[in-house]
Amino acid sequence: MPLNLEDGRRMLQLLTSRYERREWRKKIEKTLSLPPTGIEDEGQRAIFLYLKHGLKAYKSRRSDPDAWIVGGYATKEVIDRARFDPSAVSPTITKEQVACLGVDPGGEVDETWWDDMLVNWFESPDADEPSTADGEAADVNPAEGEKQAGA
Repeated sequence: MPLNLEDGRRMLQLLTSRYERREWRKKIEKTLSLPPTGIEDEGQRAIFLYLKHGLKAYKSRRSDPDAWIVGGYATKEVIDRARFDPSAVSPTITKEQVACLGVDPGGEVDETWWDDMLVNWFESPDADEPSTADGEAADVNPAEGEKQAGA
């Protein structure tokens, strides 16, 4: 299931408050490389995309993997621009939605929380296997079904 409102807020706070700490930079870069579909709230998704695009490092036209500017003045400028003018993120974003940016999420947000957040980001309730009436997982292989039907 995508990140709920509280976890999304904490994730955004983590990205925008701990970028100067060397031990968090790789984790922040990893988080920025994730697809935005892992965030449930539309406003938080817009803020995440703003940060993702605003912190993207300049690259040549070759097919280099994406990289981000994490740390330093450029990162602070992107965050401050969003806090000062929320419409730079999206016309529907309010000052209240960006007020949490740059505020440390607290001690409960540690490496264990980050690992759990990654799991939640990719969990999908639709990924469960179909079950039979007995409660056991159905063992259906579409390729085998086609072979049997054609034989």
